[in-house]
This record gives sequence, structure tokens and C-alpha cells, in this order.
Amino acid sequence: QVQLVESGGGLVQPGGSLRLSCAASGSIGSVVAMRWYRQAPGKQRELVATITSGGTTNVADSVKGRFTIFRDDAKNTVYLRMDSLKPEDTAVYHCNADVANTYGVRRSDYWGQGTQVTVSS
Repeated sequence: QVQLVESGGGLVQPGGSLRLSCAASGSIGSVVAMRWYRQAPGKQRELVATITSGGTTNVADSVKGRFTIFRDDAKNTVYLRMDSLKPEDTAVYHCNADVANTYGVRRSDYWGQGTQVTVSS
């Protein structure tokens, strides 16, 4: 099993910044990709950012230029740096892992518990 623990959410004013963290632990053989999703009330879940094992990153058009995804391999942790936050960024942010365990079995449905981000004055 693989466990994901997110942290770093909170209440921030428009224009502010937050950094979310997602720490992975458990039977991790290799990481294929890590992703951040978000879901606002009444809206569909949205893919926000992806980082692959090779370090390739991609962010949604809605956050391009404001959000950055990066990782610390030594800590098995992926981060989402969010700058110039807007009220429409308010959502629960979830970390997702696509990993192969130590037996080489790959799964892409590992999820963290989510962390609330609220952007409001």
C-alpha cells in the first residue's frame, strides 16, 4: 500500500500564496507520476498539475503562470506552489499518485485525504 498525506492548505487573501505538500510513504517501488487535483463545491474535479518521473511538468491553463509543481525525491514529497491566488482557486486539493509498488504492480488510484484552500478577503 501507498499512503499520501497532504498539508499546507488554509485561508489566504486574494493575491496571496500557499505551498501544498504531499508526502508519499509505503511500498513504493517507483513513481510514474504525481498529480494535484482540485474540486470546488458543485464543480467537477479538475486536474491542476502533473510531474512525471522524468521531471516533466504540466499545469492547467487556469493556473499557468501562477502555480508550480515540484518535488523532493529524497523526501518522496511533491509540492504545489500557488501564487497570485484568486477566489476561484478555492477548492479541496487532492494529491494523486501513479506508482509501482515494490513488487512492480502499478496503480494510479492512490489519493490523499485532501486539503482545503480558501481564497477570500
